[in-house]
Amino acid sequence: MRTWIVAGNWKMHNTSTEAVALAKAIKNGTAALKKGEVVLAPPFTALHSVAQTIKGSSVALAAQNMFYEDKGAFTGEVSPVMLKDIGCTYVIIGHSERRKYFHEKDTDVNLKVKKALAYGLKPIMCVGETEEEREKNVTRAVVGRQVKEGLRGVENIDNLVIAYEPVWAIGTGKVATSAQAQEVHAFIRAILKENYASTAASIRILYGGSVTKDNIGELIAMKDIDGALVGGASLKADGFLGIIKNIADKK
Repeated sequence: MRTWIVAGNWKMHNTSTEAVALAKAIKNGTAALKKGEVVLAPPFTALHSVAQTIKGSSVALAAQNMFYEDKGAFTGEVSPVMLKDIGCTYVIIGHSERRKYFHEKDTDVNLKVKKALAYGLKPIMCVGETEEEREKNVTRAVVGRQVKEGLRGVENIDNLVIAYEPVWAIGTGKVATSAQAQEVHAFIRAILKENYASTAASIRILYGGSVTKDNIGELIAMKDIDGALVGGASLKADGFLGIIKNIADKK
């Protein structure tokens, strides 16, 4: 039985003070949870303060990105060593916004996944097609390539989480139907089974893209959807806690 997980990606929002207030509300609101996992991904500037706020709770800390070198002359980058030191257990890798705005390629994602795993960080590897790609009926080709290339040469995926986020649904208010999402989730799990037969069934695959407390119920009821990577709705405690509650009630 896979443990459900909900991760809040705060993107470029919240000062340290704002992040602490939000983290405290989420920590208090999830204190009674008996199952599942809640992860918060604040901006880099708030990682330390949020780490201190959630210390001693069941809430885990994630970074939104990392570089694939341990250290060196890489101005503006953050290493897995630094993330571990500050208290991160998860790191989001390959988000569509990183691919779009910062031109990250599958090869970059692959290097980051390998480095994260090498340092004991749990990568949340993001994959997903654009609206144009879906309309051209190449969703499987695009997502399949991203999964395979992202995991090229990776031998052990025990600590991996995959997030399927159709790009056309991120921040647009559009949401994949439960059937659409389940189809892609099942497709991803089938790819994993090809190369990781013994562990594929235990890997958690999240859905992301305009997730709210009102639409998560139908999505989470699907067989291969194990949780959510939440963007905008994670910036308000009530909305995020509503998503968590609805998932906990279903799973």
